[in-house]
Amino acid sequence: MRIFVAGATGAVGHPLVLALISSGHSVVGLTRTAAKAETIKQMGAEPVVADGLDAAAIRAAVVSARPEVIIHEMTDLTDATDLRHFDRAFANSNRLRTQGTDYLLAAAREAGVKRFIAQSFCGWAFARTDGAVKTEADERDADPPAGLRRTVEAMRYLEQRTTGSSQPEGIVLRYGAFYGPGTGVFGSYTVQQIRHRRFPLIGDGAGWWSFVHVDDAAAATVRAVERGKPGNTYNITDDEPAQVRDWLPALAEMLGAKPPLHLPVWIARFMAGEHMVALMTQVCAASNAKARKELDWQPAHSSWREEFAVLAGNSLAQKSAA
Repeated sequence: MRIFVAGATGAVGHPLVLALISSGHSVVGLTRTAAKAETIKQMGAEPVVADGLDAAAIRAAVVSARPEVIIHEMTDLTDATDLRHFDRAFANSNRLRTQGTDYLLAAAREAGVKRFIAQSFCGWAFARTDGAVKTEADERDADPPAGLRRTVEAMRYLEQRTTGSSQPEGIVLRYGAFYGPGTGVFGSYTVQQIRHRRFPLIGDGAGWWSFVHVDDAAAATVRAVERGKPGNTYNITDDEPAQVRDWLPALAEMLGAKPPLHLPVWIARFMAGEHMVALMTQVCAASNAKARKELDWQPAHSSWREEFAVLAGNSLAQKSAA
């Protein structure tokens, strides 16, 4: 199939382009910057340069490409390390989830695209009641903390617009928190924060997180192209949800750092905001059972523990070499 990947050089986009080509698909990769077009070409895909928030440019790119499938992986994580100001840090990503989704869907309809797959997130967007590990049938958070509200609303908008589309048929993939070389948990900023004990454990650390390796996210997305059911949502995570009080100290130890400092809830609420308290003490993880069954997919990286250790070892080796 001919597939248009919007966000082709991002955390998932890069391995996804490679995985699609390896599976025999023809890929057109969209990037916002001309400097990254060469990277897309080197992967074996056809590069297109356009801003995801420019409706005319997106229309022209999609209509010219004439793809059968569009995969929406557009985010802007330039300021995503500032979790104390969460909605502000994700403002551009939220525009891509709302306006960007509308522009891609409009272009898809004009171009006769058959299938539209969009990236969402599981984790902290679920309702914070009635069980720690959620399925796709469970409710999203109807009253998220103020600092997360615009981000949760943007994801809800993307999901509703996508799964509500029949022409093209829409599918949503809710990824867990990414890990992999240089991404997500192992971004250089996060690693440095943990090493210098600036990433504290808040309260009881009872919040549950789901993770996924970027290569597994890409593999699941290929399966969704080929096997996903229209109008459906799939949680794409590894097999081991973890509470913050387990994964954060374990990661610190793997990095050769001292245990994270402990911050009482009342102080954290004052210093970092209610949303950080929720992320550390209240949020829920996600089950990947539906994706395993319906997409005939399973993560090659089944546990964050194994991969965190490998990636932490690489990080320590780089530190020693420097």
